[in-house]
Amino acid sequence: MKTHKREIQIYYNPESRTHRSTLAHAKSVAKYIKSYAFHQTPSTGTSWQQILKALDLDDPKMLLNKADPYYQNNLRGREFDEESWIKIIQNNSNLIKAPIAMRGNRAIICKTPTDILKLIEVRAAY
Repeated sequence: MKTHKREIQIYYNPESRTHRSTLAHAKSVAKYIKSYAFHQTPSTGTSWQQILKALDLDDPKMLLNKADPYYQNNLRGREFDEESWIKIIQNNSNLIKAPIAMRGNRAIICKTPTDILKLIEVRAAY
């Protein structure tokens, strides 16, 4: 799932103030932004594998908010293979802890709204 080098795609939770702040910050510093609420995120396992590759993450569980009550009650302490974790993400995208921003073949987890600058600053590398 490669994006155009001038476009940033942001996957976020519209119910989270911090996530909305990240999107607003991105729109203030970049011209081409496409945003998708987590419930609109890629629905295929292959898409999630590509996002994980772009994030350079080997463990899909690293995307999840481990403090979420659903995680605590249903997933904590359980071990799953990569494919199963991806299915969990597909079906519970609200568990993703922070917005995910993609540009070109690179992606980042935006733990703070200003993390989006990491994708803006590498523009010259493309």
